Amino acid sequence: MQLPDPKRAYPITLPDGSVHKGTVFLNQVIDHPRMRIGDFTYASDFSPPDDWASHLAPYLFPFSQELLSIGKFCQIAHGVRFAGSSANHDTQGPSTFPFAVFDPETMLGYQPDTRDMVIGHDVWLGYNALVLPGAKIGNGVIVGAGSVVRGTIPDYAIVTGNPAQVIKMRYDAAEIEDLNALAWWDWPLDRIAKARDALTKGSVRDLEVFAPQ
Repeated sequence: MQLPDPKRAYPITLPDGSVHKGTVFLNQVIDHPRMRIGDFTYASDFSPPDDWASHLAPYLFPFSQELLSIGKFCQIAHGVRFAGSSANHDTQGPSTFPFAVFDPETMLGYQPDTRDMVIGHDVWLGYNALVLPGAKIGNGVIVGAGSVVRGTIPDYAIVTGNPAQVIKMRYDAAEIEDLNALAWWDWPLDRIAKARDALTKGSVRDLEVFAPQ
């Protein structure tokens, strides 16, 4: 079985032959100077927006100082939001009121928090998950529905809750090291297609069979 065309905005064709508009490959529908999105990363929504960038990251403006970086083959469910650093207020003084944003002369460039959000490869963000400023989510992470993610989440962890906590590791430390070394998301597409069963049903050892020699 061949992989879907990564240059196709709407990668799912329904049994009746119609295109499913509720799922998109994000880097084909988003052109935003503060967002970096890898191939095959998709988002789904029951009410597809016209502007996927502002829908997913409503506080990330073209003039924002932080970046939202999302790796390849990520899966983003309905209701997921990225609350970037541009949403944060200054907390150093007695008041958190953002006076500067109401003055055209001081609005541009006013950003007390400039931390990036970095999402690794093959990350599954469940229904209504919220990713907070500065979050670093490792490769292969599963984020449970409704979770609020902050800080650093290790590779191949399963996290749930508010704040999101690691409830289980998907693999042991040696296997995680091997998976990161394999970096299957960077393989040629024909190799990934051949390894599909190993990726979805097999073990790390099964996947190693398909690794470049």
